[in-house]
Amino acid sequence: MFLSVFDLFKIGVGPSSSHTMGPMVAGARFLEALRQQPFRAAGLRASLHGSLAFTGKGHATDRATILGLAGFVPATMDALTAEEALAANRDSRSLSPEGLGTLRFDPEKDLIFDYDNALPGHANGMTLSATDAQGDVIFHQVYYSVGGGFVLTEEELARKGSEDRSDAVAKVPFAFSTAAEMLEMSARSGKSIAQMKRANELVFRSDAQLRDGLMKIWQVMRDCMDRGLEARGTLPGGLNVRRRAGSIHEKLLAERGMNLTAPHVINDWMSVYAMAVNEENAAGGQVVTAPTNGAAGVVPAVIRYWLDHVPGATERALPDFLLTAAAVGGLIKHNASISGAECGCQAEVGSASAMAAAGLAAVLGGTPEQIENAAEIALEHHLGMTCDPVKGLVQVPCIERNGLGAIKAVSAASLALRGDGHHLVPLDAAIETMRQTGRDMSEKYKETSLGGLAVNIPNC
Repeated sequence: MFLSVFDLFKIGVGPSSSHTMGPMVAGARFLEALRQQPFRAAGLRASLHGSLAFTGKGHATDRATILGLAGFVPATMDALTAEEALAANRDSRSLSPEGLGTLRFDPEKDLIFDYDNALPGHANGMTLSATDAQGDVIFHQVYYSVGGGFVLTEEELARKGSEDRSDAVAKVPFAFSTAAEMLEMSARSGKSIAQMKRANELVFRSDAQLRDGLMKIWQVMRDCMDRGLEARGTLPGGLNVRRRAGSIHEKLLAERGMNLTAPHVINDWMSVYAMAVNEENAAGGQVVTAPTNGAAGVVPAVIRYWLDHVPGATERALPDFLLTAAAVGGLIKHNASISGAECGCQAEVGSASAMAAAGLAAVLGGTPEQIENAAEIALEHHLGMTCDPVKGLVQVPCIERNGLGAIKAVSAASLALRGDGHHLVPLDAAIETMRQTGRDMSEKYKETSLGGLAVNIPNC
């Protein structure tokens, strides 16, 4: 099994990797498939199912679907140009994707939120169709947004297409698919987890491309965080949630150097870094999936904590952090899920916390066994966490939850480094437990906003 670090850490836009980025990617893929057809279409139609329907408007799935069918993709989307395209669609009730001419698309008629008919493959399902001049469907495709911006067609999902569509099919030197295999290969080769992950990545790209790509990922993460620390005001969506990261950061800066500052204030620094990212995500800004948008603040917050607060930290070791984190994230995605709609928030913030704990343990000098232990501790103590966003928005409880996920990651890494790597519960068992828990969890707690906080907060 191999999943690239650039599959886990993807540059995109908020508020949701599965509900915003995924539908946009699906739209772009559908247009490419439509360009290969021998006929000329006259119109487009989209139907959203499951979690995409229930929380789609709160996650901007409607906007993302329109933009995807207009030809936009998350990694290169310009916000101003996107707004212009949405305005043009409202006026003309049509879209003009490159190479396909002008196609009818009236969002009021052609964008359907189907609350009654879930698709069988995954909770995040959507059907995209092309119609002829009479409005009859002449071509359609089912897509599943399976978390973290990953999108599979119905056929790809049936044949485990995530591996077919990625670097996973290639022959890499360290193709571990479980944590046990990862540790065994590390012991046999004498290489660290980051070194094995690097060797796998270098099958597909040069050392310079890998280094530059990783530093680009961190730069986008840091820029997002800095914007969040500077911004003020109220987040969009109707909950009237105030941005808090900036004001908290100001207070923390004012307290810096004071002799009477309590030791626990370091938790506020970790929280504010994570909250800054997720406030930007909630506002639809540019973020990096880590491994999802809803959990995008955990990994960068722990990196920022390490770089700015831990003596001796240096960006030269940053690739080892990201490569180690990606190795753990790949195991979780391969053997369980990173999708809140599939397994609840244990699959999003829980996975992110495990990845961050592993990365931090690595750059603090942990052995492979200590790194695996750090990831296990972080994931274990998110087991059972539900995904219950109020009003379907990635705001409450998501923003604060990232802060607590970062704190747990640092604590997990610290505990693991205090030990020798031997522990009772292996990471593989925690991952499998997360998968089983997600399977057994009621659908109302899996990103449908039909249970939990989403129904117990009044006037929402």
